[in-house]
Amino acid sequence: MRVGDEAGRARAEAIDPALLLASPVTTPHEGSVLVPWRGPVQPWGAASPSELTAQHFEQVLALEPEIVIFGSGARLTFVPPAVYRVLIAHGVGMETMDTAAASRTYNVLAMEGRSVVAALLLENPQT
Repeated sequence: MRVGDEAGRARAEAIDPALLLASPVTTPHEGSVLVPWRGPVQPWGAASPSELTAQHFEQVLALEPEIVIFGSGARLTFVPPAVYRVLIAHGVGMETMDTAAASRTYNVLAMEGRSVVAALLLENPQT
């Protein structure tokens, strides 16, 4: 996956399920990341939906999005609402899709100027 900065907005492009490239300097990311509409790409410490906890979504909430696009990996996998309840409690919407689709959706919303965060799970290449 590639993340590029255009006019101050990050952009994500699927390369493969385990790699994310961030620009403007094309820095590779081989772990799950948060891609906010403003600010730098941040590591996100989970490799699969089953590893996610409420603390992961508190990290997302700290970025103050209006909507979160959750990329669950190569396959669509939903997480229990109790895990992302902090988003619900603050009125932040969340849409779940596979990571490639989440990247494309994030790009559209970011280009529209929306306050969006892509929370993207990238597969561990050693699994």
